[in-house]
Amino acid sequence: MASDAPEWSLGRLLSMAARLVEQDWNNWLASRGMTHAGLLALHVLETGPHTQRELAAASMVEEQTMSRVLDRLERAGHVTRERDPEDRRRLIVRSTTTGRQAYRAAIDADVANTIITDGLEESDAFRRMLIQLILSLLAVRGEPAPDSLLAESGHLPQRGRRRTSGQG
Repeated sequence: MASDAPEWSLGRLLSMAARLVEQDWNNWLASRGMTHAGLLALHVLETGPHTQRELAAASMVEEQTMSRVLDRLERAGHVTRERDPEDRRRLIVRSTTTGRQAYRAAIDADVANTIITDGLEESDAFRRMLIQLILSLLAVRGEPAPDSLLAESGHLPQRGRRRTSGQG
Protein backbone atom coordinates (compact mmCIF):
# COMPACT_ATOMS: atom_id res chain seq x y z
CA MET A 1 0.00 0.00 0.00
CA ALA A 2 2.85 2.40 0.78
CA SER A 3 4.15 2.08 -2.77
CA ASP A 4 1.01 3.67 -4.27
CA ALA A 5 0.94 6.59 -1.81
CA PRO A 6 2.49 9.06 -4.31
CA GLU A 7 -0.44 8.34 -6.63
CA TRP A 8 -2.92 9.70 -4.09
CA SER A 9 -3.90 13.15 -5.36
CA LEU A 10 -4.72 15.93 -2.95
CA GLY A 11 -8.38 15.52 -3.89
CA ARG A 12 -8.31 11.84 -3.00
CA LEU A 13 -6.57 12.55 0.31
CA LEU A 14 -9.06 15.29 1.16
CA SER A 15 -11.99 13.09 0.22
CA MET A 16 -10.77 10.19 2.35
CA ALA A 17 -10.07 12.45 5.33
CA ALA A 18 -13.57 13.94 4.99
CA ARG A 19 -15.17 10.48 4.90
CA LEU A 20 -13.26 9.34 7.99
CA VAL A 21 -14.19 12.48 9.94
CA GLU A 22 -17.80 12.15 8.80
CA GLN A 23 -17.95 8.50 9.94
CA ASP A 24 -16.56 9.35 13.39
CA TRP A 25 -18.90 12.34 13.71
CA ASN A 26 -21.91 10.28 12.60
CA ASN A 27 -21.05 7.55 15.12
CA TRP A 28 -20.90 10.13 17.90
CA LEU A 29 -24.24 11.64 16.85
CA ALA A 30 -25.87 8.19 16.53
CA SER A 31 -24.85 7.39 20.09
CA ARG A 32 -27.05 10.35 21.06
CA GLY A 33 -30.04 9.53 18.85
CA MET A 34 -29.17 11.98 16.08
CA THR A 35 -27.84 12.10 12.55
CA HIS A 36 -26.02 14.90 10.78
CA ALA A 37 -29.21 15.82 8.94
CA GLY A 38 -31.05 15.78 12.28
CA LEU A 39 -28.48 18.12 13.79
CA LEU A 40 -28.92 20.47 10.82
CA ALA A 41 -32.69 20.40 11.33
CA LEU A 42 -32.30 21.16 15.04
CA HIS A 43 -29.97 24.03 14.09
CA VAL A 44 -32.61 25.55 11.80
CA LEU A 45 -35.26 25.05 14.48
CA GLU A 46 -33.21 27.22 16.85
CA THR A 47 -34.80 30.19 15.03
CA GLY A 48 -38.33 28.88 15.66
CA PRO A 49 -40.88 26.55 14.07
CA HIS A 50 -40.51 25.65 10.39
CA THR A 51 -42.32 23.54 7.85
CA GLN A 52 -40.88 20.20 6.84
CA ARG A 53 -40.23 21.65 3.35
CA GLU A 54 -38.27 24.59 4.83
CA LEU A 55 -36.18 22.23 6.95
CA ALA A 56 -35.41 20.04 3.94
CA ALA A 57 -34.31 23.04 1.87
CA ALA A 58 -32.20 24.49 4.67
CA SER A 59 -30.57 21.10 5.31
CA MET A 60 -30.05 20.44 1.59
CA VAL A 61 -31.91 17.13 1.61
CA GLU A 62 -35.04 15.88 -0.17
CA GLU A 63 -38.38 16.27 1.60
CA GLN A 64 -38.75 12.49 1.84
CA THR A 65 -35.34 12.29 3.54
CA MET A 66 -36.33 15.06 5.94
CA SER A 67 -39.49 13.12 6.77
CA ARG A 68 -37.36 10.16 7.90
CA VAL A 69 -34.99 12.48 9.80
CA LEU A 70 -37.95 14.04 11.60
CA ASP A 71 -39.41 10.59 12.36
CA ARG A 72 -36.20 9.73 14.19
CA LEU A 73 -35.99 13.10 15.96
CA GLU A 74 -39.63 12.79 17.01
CA ARG A 75 -39.09 9.26 18.40
CA ALA A 76 -36.13 10.62 20.41
CA GLY A 77 -38.36 13.42 21.76
CA HIS A 78 -36.34 16.17 20.04
CA VAL A 79 -39.17 17.60 17.88
CA THR A 80 -42.93 17.72 17.57
CA ARG A 81 -44.93 17.91 14.34
CA GLU A 82 -48.43 19.22 13.92
CA ARG A 83 -50.65 20.21 11.03
CA ASP A 84 -50.56 23.86 10.04
CA PRO A 85 -54.02 25.26 10.91
CA GLU A 86 -53.85 27.55 7.84
CA ASP A 87 -52.89 24.76 5.42
CA ARG A 88 -53.63 21.24 6.66
CA ARG A 89 -51.29 19.75 4.02
CA ARG A 90 -48.26 21.25 5.76
CA LEU A 91 -46.56 20.07 8.92
CA ILE A 92 -45.12 22.57 11.38
CA VAL A 93 -42.06 21.28 13.19
CA ARG A 94 -40.98 22.58 16.59
CA SER A 95 -37.95 21.75 18.66
CA THR A 96 -38.67 20.46 22.15
CA THR A 97 -36.71 21.31 25.28
CA THR A 98 -34.99 17.94 24.90
CA GLY A 99 -34.18 18.76 21.27
CA ARG A 100 -32.72 22.14 22.17
CA GLN A 101 -30.62 20.51 24.90
CA ALA A 102 -29.39 17.78 22.52
CA TYR A 103 -28.48 20.38 19.90
CA ARG A 104 -26.64 22.51 22.44
CA ALA A 105 -24.78 19.49 23.83
CA ALA A 106 -23.62 18.50 20.33
CA ILE A 107 -22.41 22.02 19.59
CA ASP A 108 -20.75 22.49 22.96
CA ALA A 109 -18.96 19.12 22.72
CA ASP A 110 -17.27 20.38 19.53
CA VAL A 111 -16.66 16.77 18.52
CA ALA A 112 -16.30 17.44 14.79
CA ASN A 113 -13.42 19.86 15.44
CA THR A 114 -11.86 17.64 18.09
CA ILE A 115 -11.80 14.66 15.72
CA ILE A 116 -9.67 16.73 13.34
CA THR A 117 -7.55 18.79 15.73
CA ASP A 118 -6.51 15.75 17.77
CA GLY A 119 -4.79 14.43 14.65
CA LEU A 120 -3.03 17.65 13.60
CA GLU A 121 -0.12 19.59 15.00
CA GLU A 122 -1.04 22.82 13.19
CA SER A 123 -4.83 22.80 13.06
CA ASP A 124 -5.13 26.60 12.78
CA ALA A 125 -2.95 26.64 9.66
CA PHE A 126 -4.94 23.71 8.23
CA ARG A 127 -8.18 25.61 8.88
CA ARG A 128 -6.87 28.68 7.07
CA MET A 129 -5.84 26.56 4.08
CA LEU A 130 -9.24 24.86 3.91
CA ILE A 131 -11.01 28.23 3.99
CA GLN A 132 -8.70 29.49 1.25
CA LEU A 133 -9.47 26.39 -0.84
CA ILE A 134 -13.24 26.72 -0.36
CA LEU A 135 -13.23 30.42 -1.21
CA SER A 136 -11.10 29.83 -4.29
CA LEU A 137 -13.33 27.00 -5.55
CA LEU A 138 -16.46 29.09 -5.02
CA ALA A 139 -14.89 32.05 -6.83
CA VAL A 140 -13.96 29.88 -9.83
CA ARG A 141 -17.59 28.75 -9.99
CA GLY A 142 -18.83 32.31 -9.66
CA GLU A 143 -20.73 31.36 -6.52
CA PRO A 144 -20.95 33.65 -3.49
CA ALA A 145 -18.89 32.77 -0.45
CA PRO A 146 -20.49 32.68 2.99
CA ASP A 147 -19.90 35.98 4.79
CA SER A 148 -18.59 34.12 7.83
CA LEU A 149 -15.80 32.52 5.78
CA LEU A 150 -14.97 35.80 4.07
CA ALA A 151 -14.74 37.53 7.44
CA GLU A 152 -12.54 34.80 8.86
CA SER A 153 -10.24 34.83 5.84
CA GLY A 154 -9.67 38.56 6.22
CA HIS A 155 -9.73 39.16 2.47
CA LEU A 156 -11.64 38.43 -0.69
CA PRO A 157 -10.51 35.30 -2.51
CA GLN A 158 -8.44 35.50 -5.66
CA ARG A 159 -9.90 33.90 -8.75
CA GLY A 160 -7.63 30.98 -9.42
CA ARG A 161 -7.15 28.93 -12.53
CA ARG A 162 -8.78 25.55 -12.43
CA ARG A 163 -6.53 22.59 -13.17
CA THR A 164 -8.19 19.68 -14.88
CA SER A 165 -5.46 17.20 -15.83
CA GLY A 166 -4.80 14.46 -13.32
CA GLN A 167 -6.67 16.10 -10.45
CA GLY A 168 -9.07 14.01 -8.45
